[in-house]
Amino acid sequence: MVYDIAVVGGGIVGLATTRELLLRHPNLRVANVEKEDVWSKHQTGHNSGVIHSGIYYKPGSFKAKLCTEGRKLAWEYCDAKGIEYKNVGKLIVATEESELGRLQDLWERGHQNGVEGLEMLDAAQIAEREPYCRGIKAIFSPVTGIVDWGRVARSYGDDAKEMGADMYLGHEVTGIERRDGITVLRTLKGEIHAKYVVTCGGLHSDKLAKMTGGDRDPKIVPFRGDYLILKPEKAYLVKGNIYPVPDPQFPFLGVHFTPRMDGSIWLGPNAVPAFAREGYSFFTIDPKQLWDMATYPGVYKLLAKYWQVEAGEVYRDLVRKAYVEALQRYIPELQVEDTLPGPSGVRAQTMTADGTLVDDFVFDGSDGIVHVRNAPSPAATSSLAIGKYIADESEKRFDLSKTSVAV
Repeated sequence: MVYDIAVVGGGIVGLATTRELLLRHPNLRVANVEKEDVWSKHQTGHNSGVIHSGIYYKPGSFKAKLCTEGRKLAWEYCDAKGIEYKNVGKLIVATEESELGRLQDLWERGHQNGVEGLEMLDAAQIAEREPYCRGIKAIFSPVTGIVDWGRVARSYGDDAKEMGADMYLGHEVTGIERRDGITVLRTLKGEIHAKYVVTCGGLHSDKLAKMTGGDRDPKIVPFRGDYLILKPEKAYLVKGNIYPVPDPQFPFLGVHFTPRMDGSIWLGPNAVPAFAREGYSFFTIDPKQLWDMATYPGVYKLLAKYWQVEAGEVYRDLVRKAYVEALQRYIPELQVEDTLPGPSGVRAQTMTADGTLVDDFVFDGSDGIVHVRNAPSPAATSSLAIGKYIADESEKRFDLSKTSVAV
């Protein structure tokens, strides 16, 4: 069979895209091709479960537009499917006078992005919402929530399957070749042929783009984030999401407090270099991937610029007392003995050869193919909106009027 479109990637973006293409074009023959034996095993299955409001992102950027739109679509989808979510809200807390200017900038950015219901709180009002949190000023976002994004992604996959998509699990793409108007996906289990292809490869998005002759940059460099978990008897310390004021001079957001749908509270994460694209522990090392990262000039330029920040991240990763001290800036009552080792995730951090971190979603393509080159957080929140954007791009780039090209 020759499919009309094959979507490479069974994470939340790939599944949302597969679903959206079939919603618009139910007569298309569509395949979803995933290297793992289950959907959403990596970034989708290891994220913090936050439904982001859209406050952080540069007005006019893909992230700003698609996050705000995607959040509303996610609410509607979860309501329609009976998937539980909670709008627990989020405090973005300034603990020092030096952060107040950035907090005000964030307030203005949130309004430009159309984030509803924002409130600016003083210290007393912070304590009313989060009795154990300490800060001098904070933004409260009532439309920030939590959900099990893995469950949502699996529901997208079920939708696509019910609409007729063929779902190829355990089919790692090892090569992509264009032959006479047909794209051939070489996998470890044989070839899959499609007239058009969309890649949503997450941690491997740059590798898939290179298979079609795409630029080396932007390149994925993996960073691991390790969480702590608050002991259940200390769950009273946190009601909703508590986040720091982001510093644009540094590449990582910083530790925060995240309630989960199962009632647990995650603390963190940090951000340390991973030694494999799926390196969920310090001891997971892929020599080939490590060499690929070590020989990329952007890594050295990034570390040269932020070596002190990254040294602190690594130290906190190894010394829990130091990790907890970073968290105590917001909740002074928290103690080391109140925490347990938690899960880890790997972020597909995209950068260019000069060490610049790419701060927006990136889409590109070539003959017969569309690539999602960069889709980090808030990709889960934005997933349905990203699926719509990719479907729009597919309609522009591909001739979808002639379906079922061959058997």
